[in-house]
Amino acid sequence: MEKKKSIAEEQQDCSRILFAIQDALDLISGKWKIKVISVLLYGKKNFTDLQRQIDGLGSKMLSKDLQELEINGVITRTVNATKPITVSYELTPYGHTMKPIIQVLADWGTEHRHKITGR
Repeated sequence: MEKKKSIAEEQQDCSRILFAIQDALDLISGKWKIKVISVLLYGKKNFTDLQRQIDGLGSKMLSKDLQELEINGVITRTVNATKPITVSYELTPYGHTMKPIIQVLADWGTEHRHKITGR
């Protein structure tokens, strides 16, 4: 039989979970990062393709978010030897670990839309 946790143990567990959630939210915070990651789950994209695929995303914000995702090891940036020079982005293996999270979030969002709109 499982031993019941004390209030202090429950609070410690809760604090640990909240800390981990905050770390995750810090990484994907903002309106666009999760969308950028979602698009890159389908493969390598250049800057222009990303901007076209995500309605309303400006070039300054996209550039900033891509930089932050690269710093955090979620994406890689490759400068291509083309004329004119193009830059492509793709998820790292670490970035791909977010796929199940994004899928669950998308599934929940679909269910929520059905519940609210009835469609």
